Amino acid sequence: MGGTWEYGSSGLSIRDAEAARDELRAALAAVDVLLPSLGLDPVSLASSYLPPLVDLGRCNPSVARQLAAALRSATRDR
Repeated sequence: MGGTWEYGSSGLSIRDAEAARDELRAALAAVDVLLPSLGLDPVSLASSYLPPLVDLGRCNPSVARQLAAALRSATRDR
């Protein structure tokens, strides 16, 4: 979706949500993690009172473990 809908005065837009989704997808790819159903939440996109939300979706246990390992590694590097 490429709309310009704005949520209240907070400036949250569909484009912001798309950019955040793409940034997350790229960061996950950098650590070899693929969330196959990463996308935008259609309910929030249709809502006039909710901000657009990034839906992390579902993944299999192997991908969940990869994501957990990447997060653990990131916290060790601090």
